[in-house]
Amino acid sequence: MPLLHLSFYLAFTMSALGLAFHRTHLISALLCLESMMLALYLALSMWPVTTQTPSSTLAPVLMLAFSACEAGTGLAMLVASARTHGSDHLHNLNLLQC
Repeated sequence: MPLLHLSFYLAFTMSALGLAFHRTHLISALLCLESMMLALYLALSMWPVTTQTPSSTLAPVLMLAFSACEAGTGLAMLVASARTHGSDHLHNLNLLQC
């Protein structure tokens, strides 16, 4: 396995493990999601280079657009939960309450 692929796999895996094990704050969960999307974006943008195809694909641009939308939605949720609950701790959020 080339070192470039190993670094993308490790970045994605470390972000997924961070999301799975460090879920105390909403901002840390959002940062882990953003780093997962960044690892996917870098892997998709380097894929035509490693396969030596002459044309680039549209997938990295779409991934970047969806990542920006996800970041905006996540920050809006962070602000809304901080205003209503007083903090960004995930254990304070109860999904059964409206």
